[in-house]
Amino acid sequence: MTERIVLAYSGGLDTSVAIGWIGEATGAEVIAVAVDVGQGGESLETIRQRALDCGAVEAYIADARDEFAEQYCVPAIQANALYQTHYPLVSALSRPVIVRHLVAAARQFGATTVAHGCTGKGNDQVRFEVGIQTLGPDLKCIAPVRDLALTREKAIDYAEANSLPIVTTKKNPYSIDQNVFGRAVETGYLEDIWNAPTKDVYEYTATPEFPPAPDEVIISFESGVPVAVDGRSLSPLQIIEELNKRAGAQGVGRIDVVEDRLVGIKSREIYEAPGAMTLITAHRHLEDITLEREQARFKKTVDQRWTELVYDGQWFSPLKGSLDTFITDTQRHVSGDIRLTLHAGQAIVNGRRSNTSLYDFNLATYDEGDAFDQSSARGFIDIYGLSAKVASERSARLGEIQSIDDVADLA
Repeated sequence: MTERIVLAYSGGLDTSVAIGWIGEATGAEVIAVAVDVGQGGESLETIRQRALDCGAVEAYIADARDEFAEQYCVPAIQANALYQTHYPLVSALSRPVIVRHLVAAARQFGATTVAHGCTGKGNDQVRFEVGIQTLGPDLKCIAPVRDLALTREKAIDYAEANSLPIVTTKKNPYSIDQNVFGRAVETGYLEDIWNAPTKDVYEYTATPEFPPAPDEVIISFESGVPVAVDGRSLSPLQIIEELNKRAGAQGVGRIDVVEDRLVGIKSREIYEAPGAMTLITAHRHLEDITLEREQARFKKTVDQRWTELVYDGQWFSPLKGSLDTFITDTQRHVSGDIRLTLHAGQAIVNGRRSNTSLYDFNLATYDEGDAFDQSSARGFIDIYGLSAKVASERSARLGEIQSIDDVADLA
């Protein structure tokens, strides 16, 4: 029986050429797997037919938009996931859902190997292969661009020589990856980190310097899950899509950052994530009023580690699973409404309400009706500062401090 290889297929130049390239290099039959995570563009049927026209023996096509939004984007919102405080994991989140479908296709069609179109310099090769090793430890992985020396120039020449049904060009300066949660742009002109992005880089967001009138929006959450916009019940996918339009029109969610890749190099990235950044902002502010202080402090540590694991391709790891359990537990009372004003590149929270809020007006007010017993403060401060006071007295006794400046130096 002829060996079969499953290929993660986007419908673009590199993966279209890879179908024939892999077949010639390995003698295997290729099954193209295209997964819709809200990247837009061509229809799934168009992509399916192109894969077959380029030589695939089968085409596995999956509409995973709701799956991606509910099972991958929502957990990222609950974890307030921003890698290195900037990046909302746009590409990193889509890889594990694609991996699930790659492994499912391999089982369905009897493939022994999974192929992807990543280079040897990026994070995605790790995300794909670690995920595949975890879900299908018996499967082998190959990367034509990395392992079979399939350069872009060779891909264009191969496509033209074989009259493949794809548009080929050597002029596009950028590498772009996008889905419903956002858009990532890199390479070309952007590799000089002094160069400012030009207008052609952006697609999901309008220029924030000339915004329309402010747009006020109310986002409702139940147990940390976004469930409604302005009182209209919507699915997570519909909410992300609506906020992409509304926040994008205001230029919200533009990110220009140099980040640390998993492979050890720094990379300049331009991201657009209007819906993601608006939802994470709203969710974080809702947690401010619904999480107990020590729980909230510790969750920030868990959120950061969760984000790093997902960025590093460890979606299916035991540790990430354990952190999921903690984060899910913290979301029990994260329900309520957040009001934001979207305007001129910013999503600014200006209202909060929740039936599970820990904010007590009577404790917080300085006006008549104040329920806070201020007479308790003196004793609290004496106890709270006692250990530092005793340590300072010891230092004075041992001659380690002579003045206030010396105390500051010890600290």
